[in-house]
Amino acid sequence: MTEKKRTAGIFTTFNLTRMALLAAMASVLFLVEIPVVAFYKLDLSNIPVLLGAFSMGTVPGLIILAAKSLIGLLHSSSAGIGELADFIMGAAMIVPASVFYHRHKTRKNALIGMAAGTLCMAVISVLVNKWIMLPFYMGAYHMDMSGILSYANTAGVDSEWKLLLMITAPFNLLKGAVLSAVTGLIYKPLSPLLHEKGNIR
Repeated sequence: MTEKKRTAGIFTTFNLTRMALLAAMASVLFLVEIPVVAFYKLDLSNIPVLLGAFSMGTVPGLIILAAKSLIGLLHSSSAGIGELADFIMGAAMIVPASVFYHRHKTRKNALIGMAAGTLCMAVISVLVNKWIMLPFYMGAYHMDMSGILSYANTAGVDSEWKLLLMITAPFNLLKGAVLSAVTGLIYKPLSPLLHEKGNIR
């Protein structure tokens, strides 16, 4: 199959409709945040992204993720920095999960792919928070690291690396586990809606 035909196969009317609907769902879920630890909040907006990546492929999944982030700019409270970080960390999970699954489409491979994606997201979250999020918030709110740690208000966390390794990474491991569990439970029942007739897996 040529690259042109492969691309055309991704951007069918049916796929574009599904991408739009899943991006809309992801954008709504992006607004619902559950406080977990320190200033980290859990959202389930990447579940529709995972569903799209599994049913249509990695590229459509990334398009849905990007659309969610762009729509998020309309109500951003971080000048787009939070949306950029969310895209990077989301992609770190979506790409490994979807690539692994599409090599051999089984439930086991989907779960292994999401586990690998969760580990990637946890690692990338440390780097993104270290180099993007923490510098942004320190600049935006005129705080140094001691101010950030005070705001986090978590016992035993008294340095930047403790914050990153004891809170940021575990939080994203938890987030990935929740996203994986929910996606694993609902993907098969939703398959008839996520696939074209005659191409259900």
